[in-house]
Amino acid sequence: MRRIFVVLLALLAAPLLLVAPRADAAGPARYKQAPAPVRALLDAPPTPATLVSPGGDVMLLARSRVYPSIAELAEPMLRLAGERLNPRNNAPHGGFRTYELAVQAIPDGTPQPVALPEGMRIGGLRWNDAGTKVAFLNLTEERAELWVLDIKSARARKIRGVQVNAVLGDALAWLPDDKTLVVKTVRARRGAAPVAPATPTGPTIRESAGAEVASSTYEVRDVLQGPHDAALFDYHATAQLALVDVSTGRARPIGGPGVLERVDVAPGGAHLLVRTLHRPYSYKRAHWRFPARVEVWDLQGAVVERVAEQPLAEEVPIHGARTGPRGYRWRATAPATLTWVEALDGGDSYADVPEHDRLMMKTIGGAPVELLRLRERYGGIEWIEGGGQALVHEIDRAEHHERTLLIDVDARGVAPRVIWDRNWDDRYGDPGAPIYRPLPSGAWAIRKHENAIYLSGRGDTDDGPRPFVDRLALDTLKTERLFRSDAQGVEQYAGALDPVKGTFLTSRESPTEPPNLFLRTVGAPDAKARPGEASRRSSARPITRFEDPAPQLRKVEKRLVNYTRADGVPLSFMLYLPPDYVEGTRLPTVVWAYPLDYTDLAAAGQNRNSPQSFTLPRGASPVMLALAGYAVLSNAAMPVVGPTETAYDTFVEQITANAQAAIDKAVELGVTDRARVGVFGHSHGALMTANLLVWTDLFRAGVARSGAFNHTLRPFGFQNERRTLYQAERTYLGLSPTLHADELDEPLLLIHGELDANPGTRPFQSVKLYEALSGAGKTARLVMLPYEDHGYAARESVEHVLAETIEWFDAHVKRAGPREAKPPRSPGIVEKPEVCEPPAPKRARPARRAKPAPCDRKCERDKRRADRKRQRAATRGAGSTVSAAIGFAGLYVFAPTNGSGRLRGDARCVRRGLYALGPSNGSGRLPETPAAS
Repeated sequence: MRRIFVVLLALLAAPLLLVAPRADAAGPARYKQAPAPVRALLDAPPTPATLVSPGGDVMLLARSRVYPSIAELAEPMLRLAGERLNPRNNAPHGGFRTYELAVQAIPDGTPQPVALPEGMRIGGLRWNDAGTKVAFLNLTEERAELWVLDIKSARARKIRGVQVNAVLGDALAWLPDDKTLVVKTVRARRGAAPVAPATPTGPTIRESAGAEVASSTYEVRDVLQGPHDAALFDYHATAQLALVDVSTGRARPIGGPGVLERVDVAPGGAHLLVRTLHRPYSYKRAHWRFPARVEVWDLQGAVVERVAEQPLAEEVPIHGARTGPRGYRWRATAPATLTWVEALDGGDSYADVPEHDRLMMKTIGGAPVELLRLRERYGGIEWIEGGGQALVHEIDRAEHHERTLLIDVDARGVAPRVIWDRNWDDRYGDPGAPIYRPLPSGAWAIRKHENAIYLSGRGDTDDGPRPFVDRLALDTLKTERLFRSDAQGVEQYAGALDPVKGTFLTSRESPTEPPNLFLRTVGAPDAKARPGEASRRSSARPITRFEDPAPQLRKVEKRLVNYTRADGVPLSFMLYLPPDYVEGTRLPTVVWAYPLDYTDLAAAGQNRNSPQSFTLPRGASPVMLALAGYAVLSNAAMPVVGPTETAYDTFVEQITANAQAAIDKAVELGVTDRARVGVFGHSHGALMTANLLVWTDLFRAGVARSGAFNHTLRPFGFQNERRTLYQAERTYLGLSPTLHADELDEPLLLIHGELDANPGTRPFQSVKLYEALSGAGKTARLVMLPYEDHGYAARESVEHVLAETIEWFDAHVKRAGPREAKPPRSPGIVEKPEVCEPPAPKRARPARRAKPAPCDRKCERDKRRADRKRQRAATRGAGSTVSAAIGFAGLYVFAPTNGSGRLRGDARCVRRGLYALGPSNGSGRLPETPAAS
């Protein structure tokens, strides 16, 4: 029998939206204004940020603008090798919002304002170790200026003649003498920037060599697009290192110019660790994968030692590491000693090997030594003051597991001891993070006193966070709780620990009190202390007295609500109710959530909300909708529990069960009208939103911001899904709302930043979902925000997002009429469509796709759904059927036919969301019996 394959390349390349979308309005769109109460909250001034000096005796109060203007975001921008820069001032684009500084002594000083010119845009604040000076940058339209603030006099001055190159960050570092800065500067006489050729010199070519394992595409953000981009990157990223004496203002260049990605000062200040990028650059990866030369310089710029040549690392496995030496850092407790790590698994974190990494160390001029081998991937090293002790972390991504070892590099015969061995999702069992202090050498290390270190943590509980400060004895590994926040507020460690005096700074807030600094003093043991509470009494005195910037928000009621999922998993949400809410009134309700994946069922049910914290929402926060008359179920727990390898196979079932439980609880409380509930989310929460609208009838409308809706366009993993499309085809297709747009029956508002840098949520993801919904005749709206990234920054953009969101929910939730009756569905978990399963491949390799097996049954359920789609499409006219099939599928399978215009009966099964296209019957429609099974 003759096989006929239909080739639709012309259709694939051409626009296929045969049903024209409805225009929103005539004329150009303008930024909208939110309702007055929301607008007033956006205009509320922020409290100053507090930057405590290393010694804890003085602090800097920095007042910043919450939102830049859209004009600032519209400033010139280049996207080069993973960075976004302003070519006019050779600095990061869109940052630096601090405009006002003040100095205040601790504990009893009063703020001393720092006289600064109007229009300052301050960033990169750096204390010297003595706490006598602060260096910072000021961005003007033409340059990044170097400024230095003298703390004693509270006066700042510009260091003239120094133009800082801040393109790759970390542009300033103090030497231990506390008067000399190491600065990346724009090289002198660099000339004009490269000009793009008027005509191309040839095609742009990409080439991929064979690789054993799949490589993540997540790093493909703002990569170089061709030789001209590479020339621009060289021009703007090349820096000249200089030593600047801040007392005289004299700048002395050292070494030669280069693309200096990282410069670290060694303890003691005699050496610099310099990582310089060089060609060949990559058009597939950002600059942190470029070839690099690692060297040790002296303060004259001479190369003391060439440490490593790191080649281009384009083919790094998903969640893996580059091969060869990586992660060079100074040992904080020695004057000229480096540590680094080397992969033992070819960079593949999921390889079945006894050890994945080894930790190395060497003194400059000496031979390298192996410190230890790690059974999982290296997660960092933290040095403890006063010797060779350090904490080494190793992590297992697949199991969400972290292990921390205590080692002593000066006592090589002593075996490492395990300090913590835990699932990192377990927030209740989080031991906290070590507290650091500066050493006389200029390095920072973990604070140690009487053979103990100190830890501060968030202290999450079922009722909210109870931050703590613990003392961990290094000999017994036992902890003593020195301080724990009470349950009426949230008081957390803020710096300046002095174990001798028993003092440290905290930041305290409550539902009615904004965050303020306190000096807390730990006293005598408390004989009545209960387990888990502080073992000692303590007292506190206020340091700052910041006032509530938005007192009108205190009328919004806030409650922590706990409940359980149908399968017993504990969940919670933070409930916000409108001002002057009358108990028992059922309100239109919106659910805001973000799915998180867990490997541990117990950790999945832990509370992440904080009812005792001060509420001051910023940005397009869901809390703002309480001011528009909604009950807001904010941060509704949305766990997806299961082994990392397969958790996303039940994503739809679990988010449905989570959403059902949240709505049921809100209805039980008497605050929610079940017939008027909307859902919204950002990024992964946007994917959740769209899938809930596709697979459930729980909601009347949704708002999806900056999401990804077609996983076939990011086939090498998404979120924490480590399998590729070719290994988990059913999961990728089932969780791609674009492929199911014809089943999305509720109104959906899509919002996306036009310059979203996140590779997983490119702007076209929202565009294509909108086109599919529009082509299917669904109610949808697409808002693209000019100059905005993955998160929205400009004041105009933020207010517009809130205005659009409120208008959308007002129209489709608050004023929603009776709901159209639909066929009954099974309660709780939505049943996934039945599809034919392929046989498991003998070896799951990302580079190879497992072929589907022939159907041994008819896959009746999928066939019925396909028939319904065909029938619905037929009612819209001849051309609409082609639009439906091509517009929604996104992927195509060309199957042989029997020559009759129908697909052959023995055609192989095609997954849900894929369509097998046979030859047209001449009517402009697809064949009568498409193989959608």
